[in-house]
Amino acid sequence: MRIEKDGLGELELPDDCLYGIQSERARRNFSLGYKETALPLIYAMVKIKKAAARSWQKTGAKAAGGREGVFGAIVAACDLALAGEADDAFVTGALQGGAGTSAHMNVNEVIANLALRLLGEKPGAYEVVHPLDDVNRGQSTNDVYPTALRIAAIGLLRELSDHCAKLQEALQKKEAAFEDLPKLGRTELMDAVPVTLGNEFAAWAQAIARDRWRLYKAEERLRQVNIGGAAVGLHDTDPAARKYRYTVIEELREITGLGLAAAEYPMDITQNNDVFVEVSGLLKALAVNLSKIAGDLRLMNSGPHGGLGEISLPPLQAGSTIMPGKVNPVIPEMVIQAAIRVMANDYAITAAASRGEFELNAFSPLIADSLLESLSLLCRAAPIFRETCVEPLRANRERCAALLESSLAFAAAWVPRLGYDKVRAVIAGQGGDPAKVRQALEREASGSRAKKE
Repeated sequence: MRIEKDGLGELELPDDCLYGIQSERARRNFSLGYKETALPLIYAMVKIKKAAARSWQKTGAKAAGGREGVFGAIVAACDLALAGEADDAFVTGALQGGAGTSAHMNVNEVIANLALRLLGEKPGAYEVVHPLDDVNRGQSTNDVYPTALRIAAIGLLRELSDHCAKLQEALQKKEAAFEDLPKLGRTELMDAVPVTLGNEFAAWAQAIARDRWRLYKAEERLRQVNIGGAAVGLHDTDPAARKYRYTVIEELREITGLGLAAAEYPMDITQNNDVFVEVSGLLKALAVNLSKIAGDLRLMNSGPHGGLGEISLPPLQAGSTIMPGKVNPVIPEMVIQAAIRVMANDYAITAAASRGEFELNAFSPLIADSLLESLSLLCRAAPIFRETCVEPLRANRERCAALLESSLAFAAAWVPRLGYDKVRAVIAGQGGDPAKVRQALEREASGSRAKKE
């Protein structure tokens, strides 16, 4: 066991443990049993550490301990972490006090200890590579954490946008396949005028197309980052940090492949989280549309004998422990639940963003966890919905025709010729029987023509 010390005392850690005393304190303090900080956020912070170390290399800065090769070892350590070599060492809870300081410190300690190994030293030999003086040089949680969240969110947004494009395409293919299939339209779950099944898929495709465009545009909001702004967004007072501020964003662009830009006023990004509220709102809009489409498919699939039965979804698993043969629309139900979670996360992000005070928001871990969870859920739900529900579903043409034929949907077409009140009276007079109503309307129309002649 090794002993690590800080201003609060000392703790024992296993000799080969990659995290240090600050991570251990956080692991104990925030033991909610919930979940750990999301790896996309961790990896984004690691990329920032790599960019910072490369920037210090370019400035010719010396490591705190004076040893050569420290920043190169930090870069190599970051590559190991990004390859998943240290995933088990990222141990801080997703919900934590301190505006993300613990998750950030966890990254600093892991990278420092990986670098120490690469230099032939044992973990904890911080006089050689220090988590703060070297790995965190020129940085603060307050510029690293929000920058990392933006990087992680952009990556997932791009993935989600691609999934939306594929879902839109799948819906459009169904639109073309069913453009000639008439069926009963419904408003407020009541019989309405006729539509085609293709019309309904076309409307859904349009909704997803809007979501796709919104997500594409949302990236613009996230590209501005406050890295280099340090604690409150007004930069570090160290003169040596000035060159670092200009180079770190360039290094970060190269490492991430993203068109990141230095914020015009970093203090704004350090304290305000409205951009994440905006992005979450767009995710909520997508969730609303997915829930609506999934709900419609679930209803159209209902039955098979006592429901609408206009489409058939593929059977995926047994639906009851007591009713043999029952099969449920499990994928639409899963999608709806995922959508509701995204909507709930949107409220959490809104509430947390509103609780910032002055130069920082202490509740950014909740914002980060909720936003990344929403993105991850939608990135998984959209392709599952497309592959196991939308693409393989079948239309039941005979059932669509039977429901349309047995309805009064045709009656609206007689209103221009006979007037609303006359058509309503005919329907009432024939007891709502479609066949009798049709015949009575034809008689009324013939009588009207005869009178005119």
